Amino acid sequence: MSSVVKKTDVILIGAGVMSATLGTLLKELSPEWEIKTFEKLPSAGEESSNEWNNAGTGHAALCELNYTTEKADGSIDITKAVNINEQFQLSRQFWTHLVRQGLLRNPGEFIRPIPHMSWVAGDKDVEFLSKRFKALSENPLFQGMDYSEDHRQLQEWIPLMMQGREASEKVAATKIDSGTDVNFGALTRLLFDHLKTQGVEVHYRYAVKDIKRAEGGGWRVKVQNLNNNQVEQHEARFLFIGAGGASLPLLQKTGIPESKHIGGFPVSGLFMVCKNQAIAEKHHAKVYGKAKLGAPPMSVPHLDTRYIDGKKALLFGPFAGFTPKFLKTGSNMDLIGSVKPSNLLTMLAAGAKEMGLTKYLVQQLMLSNAQRIAELREFIPDVKDEDWEVVVAGQRVQVIKDTPQGKGTLQFGTEVVSAADGSVSALLGASPGASTAVHVMLEVMQRCFPDQMPQWQEKIKAMIPSYGVRLSDEPELFKEIFDSTAEALGLEKIAEVRS
Repeated sequence: MSSVVKKTDVILIGAGVMSATLGTLLKELSPEWEIKTFEKLPSAGEESSNEWNNAGTGHAALCELNYTTEKADGSIDITKAVNINEQFQLSRQFWTHLVRQGLLRNPGEFIRPIPHMSWVAGDKDVEFLSKRFKALSENPLFQGMDYSEDHRQLQEWIPLMMQGREASEKVAATKIDSGTDVNFGALTRLLFDHLKTQGVEVHYRYAVKDIKRAEGGGWRVKVQNLNNNQVEQHEARFLFIGAGGASLPLLQKTGIPESKHIGGFPVSGLFMVCKNQAIAEKHHAKVYGKAKLGAPPMSVPHLDTRYIDGKKALLFGPFAGFTPKFLKTGSNMDLIGSVKPSNLLTMLAAGAKEMGLTKYLVQQLMLSNAQRIAELREFIPDVKDEDWEVVVAGQRVQVIKDTPQGKGTLQFGTEVVSAADGSVSALLGASPGASTAVHVMLEVMQRCFPDQMPQWQEKIKAMIPSYGVRLSDEPELFKEIFDSTAEALGLEKIAEVRS
């Protein structure tokens, strides 16, 4: 092991979209800072950010029914939907800045317009969707959304889903053309290609072995070069852990108080992919349904048009699988190894409380291919099983932590954990994840760089005009920004949606 300690300003662990976003923001704001990235795999964006390991949806709550809930009085709470949409607008604006500066030259490589649709069947869910549509339509962020229960209209929107469906079936859908398909793998690779031109050191096949406090502040990171097995010591004033499922074990190595009483439970995703290109060409939308009663939010079924490697694809899922690994390329000891004295009671409490999740996972693991096809048939009545195959998507580690609601509470969103002194921050959790990367990384910066933020404000506003503003309260500004980003990114404008 080398005794030389190599010092730098910032170390990013994990070459996914979160590290890529944070590194790009920091280089725009303080180009003189030295940044190093360490990634265990051979290239960027190979795990959670990879295009085959996530849904590729630009999550803006345009179609995801789990972001709106029905309250006891029957009204619809759209608070979470509005917040997620606001956050996605920040990502659009930052990507637009990078395109206009020539740092991302072809936005079509990572983002495309695609209608976002919600789909339900049965009287109760149709009533819910109707109320949801009315509630969202009153908010400027959801302009251009249409609603229909008419089979003829739905035949025009989603012919593949309506073909062979009984005319008497009660169904409904909402549709908004300004949705997006985002290839987060491609975006991640593009951002790291740019960062390397800015002097950022990106080290692939480097595994982090230990993390310790450095004398005088900051963090010392012990890494192993997997190409020659040599061990190196690196030190930085600020450390960001954006390693997907591996973030929790790495956070635990820091020993900070904020890492205590946090656990994680791995869930893998399976998708069905259409092998028949002629069938895939008949569908052009991301269509999200409603999770079945008792199923967790992550189980919302959706039939998605995707663009991967420049080719149109059609995917349906997700179906849940289980492995104790925290990453697809992880170890079967990951789950056991993450249980520490500091989070044992938290994990045990979650196990006792989340019997519904356990039951759901067992049921999912026992599904046959015929049963998966039966679920797909609810979306495509005329489905033929020979046209579809199952692929294993990414691993997600659902965060378990103690909250005011109780010990061992399962979290379904994205979690940022930072040290009190702001010297280290880690990203945990899952959806909406990558779609809100810019918002999440700005939150990291607010927590960890309070002294620098005042001097960065003007430049952040130049890159992200709505920073610090709620666009839902400023409809004219929203339309101006939305149309401007749409033009730069090759997407649908609000005016075009209305016409």
